[in-house]
This record gives sequence, structure tokens and C-alpha cells, in this order.
Amino acid sequence: MYKYLYFSFTFLKKMIEMEDVRLVDKDIRILRELTADARLSYREIARRLRLSVATVKARIESLEKAGVIEGYTAILNPLKLGYDVTAIIEIVVSKGKLVDVEKELAKNPNVYAVYDVTGTSDAFVLVRFKRREELSRFVKSILAMEYVDRTVTHVVLTTVKEDLRVYV
Repeated sequence: MYKYLYFSFTFLKKMIEMEDVRLVDKDIRILRELTADARLSYREIARRLRLSVATVKARIESLEKAGVIEGYTAILNPLKLGYDVTAIIEIVVSKGKLVDVEKELAKNPNVYAVYDVTGTSDAFVLVRFKRREELSRFVKSILAMEYVDRTVTHVVLTTVKEDLRVYV
């Protein structure tokens, strides 16, 4: 539901890219609180963790500056907003143009994830649409792209779990 806020961070990616980011126990505890409810005030986090408000504020600002915390946003329920069609699209791209194709696809607001993958496909694209006809047009637009050789589209029947938060 959109009432719940989630805390978006890429802990593993940043640990690999930025060797100077070292999380201490306080950071991990703060991140866990924010992941559960990003609306918590510094004061409430401090109370729960038995830390000073100044410490919590300083640690969160440090995590934001380091890029561990990328932002705060509402978690929306796609079904409640009419997005009944979810699909995973496998794409095979030719002539070394994978990054260009991925960047172009990522611009579409119905695309919520783009992944480089190993195996017989080059990329997986996760999308949501309100109607099958919109998905059909989107897949045809992918096939019309210059360097796209083929696609395989999987329409999701049931979502058992979908949570893009990273837990530490």
C-alpha cells in the first residue's frame, strides 16, 4: 500500500563500488529501522536503538552522502492503481548495443526494472501495464528497435512476493 514508505538503498552495490563505505553496527541497526518504516523520526529511531538523536542524524546524513541511502519513497500497490498486467520480457540484442537498448527501455514509465543477465537472453525487463493491449504495443515497439533480435514475454499469473527493498 502507498501508506507505507520504504527506504531504498543499494548496500551490496555500494560496498563493491565504494570501498570507503564501512557500516558499523549502529548503521546496520538504523538501516533496519528505516527499511521497516522510513517515516520514523530521528527521535523515534534514537529511542528505539538507545542512541542520541544527534548520533542518529549524523549517521543517516553520512549514509545518504555515501550513497547507501538513495532516497525515500512510498510503496504503491499496483493492483489498487489498476496495473493488472505484469510481465517479464527477455530480450536478445545484437551488435554490442545492449546498453543503448537498455537505456532506451528504462525511460518508459511502465518499466520498473532492467537487468543484464547471463544465459540465452541479454536482458530481462520487468513491466506493468493496465491492459494487455498496452503490453502488446510495448513488446512490438521493442521488436521494432534496430538492434533487438528477439523477445520472449512471460505474463505473470500470480505474484507471490515482490519486495525491492534490500535488507541488512
